[in-house]
Amino acid sequence: MKYRKKPVVIEAQKLTDFNYRDLAEWCNGVARAREDNFEPYVTIYTLEGTMKADLGDYIIKGVKGEFYPCKPDIFEATYEAVE
Repeated sequence: MKYRKKPVVIEAQKLTDFNYRDLAEWCNGVARAREDNFEPYVTIYTLEGTMKADLGDYIIKGVKGEFYPCKPDIFEATYEAVE
């Protein structure tokens, strides 16, 4: 049997050198901005455990208000911009 993903509008932001602290704040206390050898990243505390969002990754706010990282190739294959 095959299934199609239901169309759902989500909020997401791409992690950059300049917004990683703001993105951690956007995650309502479940994420922390970090640096490793001057390379910024964000750790996100999820029900599945701690996940890491690297530069270029997207941080998605899910339909129940949860946050999680997504690699850019998966994000771009799964989502499209809406107005």
